Amino acid sequence: MRLTGKRLLVTAAGQGMGRAAVIACASEGAQVLATDRDPGLLDGLAEHGIETAQLDVTDPDGIRDIASRVGALDGLFNCAGIVHHGTILDLSDADWAHSVDTNITSMVRLSRACLPGLLARAADTGTASIVNMASMASSIKGFPNRAAYGATKAAVIGLTKAIAADFVTTGLRCNAVCPGTVDTPSLRGRIAAAPDPVKAEKDFIARQPMGRLATVDDVIPLIVYLLSDESRFVTGQAMLADGGVTI
Repeated sequence: MRLTGKRLLVTAAGQGMGRAAVIACASEGAQVLATDRDPGLLDGLAEHGIETAQLDVTDPDGIRDIASRVGALDGLFNCAGIVHHGTILDLSDADWAHSVDTNITSMVRLSRACLPGLLARAADTGTASIVNMASMASSIKGFPNRAAYGATKAAVIGLTKAIAADFVTTGLRCNAVCPGTVDTPSLRGRIAAAPDPVKAEKDFIARQPMGRLATVDDVIPLIVYLLSDESRFVTGQAMLADGGVTI
């Protein structure tokens, strides 16, 4: 019960990494508010004792409302993000704006809105934590057809370090998680949309030196660690769980 007594907010909790994270955190004793743009994806989480709410992370009013609703927080996991496929030549202004708004501006807005509550808890308990979902893909190591994704995920790492530096004396920590290629519904959707899905899946696997896709269970323990008091001396880090891609 490593998160007993902690109040957490998680975005994009309807499926994939976000859903696995809220279930894992609840099982460790946390009181979790799971949010997603599609409330239907949150079905079944109440069975784990998890509170749910609809939140579109690109909606500033929605972010203000949810931050007001949760009040003081021990942890925030900014999980929401999208993957744009293509080089910079394939990147329209609208694609770029959507990637920036979803992948980085949403984290700025939500972190800013929740910071007063996080700082209040850090003052009371000595620690609070923000965890941001980044990626090893193009933000740490370059990959083709990830211009917008890599640029915005690199910005997530920069934002993470900035928050960590600004609040390091308060007990508020901020770290980023940089997974390898994780087998999630999002990835399966991109594979299915490829001209040759079989080849696409083989290509994703081939770039992992361990010879397989990651599962959510390979990454979630790192997120639980960063939200727990076990990591109270860890801040400003971009922590990799990438199966050896960046060796």
